[in-house]
Amino acid sequence: MIREVAAEFERPVLMFSGGKDSIVLAHLARKAFAPGRIPFPLLHIDTGHNFPETLTYRDRFVRELPAQLIVRSVEDSIRSGRVEEKPGSPSGRNPLQSVTLLDAIGEFQFDAALGGARRDEEKARAKERCFSLRDRFGAWEPRNQRPELWSLYNSRRDPGEHFRVFPLSNWTETDIWVYLRREALALPSLYFSHLRACVRRGPLVLAHSEYLTPQPGDRLETLNVRFRTIGDMTCTGAVLSEANSLEEIILELGETRASERGARADDQRSESSMEDRKREGYF
Repeated sequence: MIREVAAEFERPVLMFSGGKDSIVLAHLARKAFAPGRIPFPLLHIDTGHNFPETLTYRDRFVRELPAQLIVRSVEDSIRSGRVEEKPGSPSGRNPLQSVTLLDAIGEFQFDAALGGARRDEEKARAKERCFSLRDRFGAWEPRNQRPELWSLYNSRRDPGEHFRVFPLSNWTETDIWVYLRREALALPSLYFSHLRACVRRGPLVLAHSEYLTPQPGDRLETLNVRFRTIGDMTCTGAVLSEANSLEEIILELGETRASERGARADDQRSESSMEDRKREGYF
């Protein structure tokens, strides 16, 4: 699928956040074109509230690929007046990424963006095709998705439209971890159990940081936690865990019934929060 994107589109890009799914996707791209280099750049939309560990890992990983990394910042979108930040929003800056992403797609005229989203993560993503058409405004419309029979993908698009492509769509969270173990890939330390100053906010456990706006009822505690998903520090929840290795994480996943994104505050606004954001251009 990754090779097909390189063959079918003129200006593809691979979305890279430094999270486990984008690590697997970039590693697969490296293998797909070995011994040559990945023939398209990587793009990171930086909210400005990323975990420092993620950014350190991102830069090291891209150097070792090697690959071109393009970074576009939500902070720049705020300063230019393209978006307006709402201090204290439970979603953090995550919803604002859509504008920054669409601006980057327009700036570089990308016609396909590869991403590591999986259908098992969230029910709106379960509706997504592997080749997901976006209209000239970057919006996703479920009724306009094309049939996908076997491994046949329709890449036809009209001027101004582009595709989001999800090669890992049918993988599960366990598949990701088993593959990471098999390939012996290094990961950000956030994925493994560590002591961290955290803020308990209702059912959420958030990393304490300068970006987190205090709210009534917040409780500051030092806890043994790890993160199942990595994003904006102000809305990415941790899970209590003692798992310090890939083997322990895989065993832990076999015993949990909690959703991977259940600790994400930005997904708890409403039943359709993810689908609403995807209609606005969110990845």
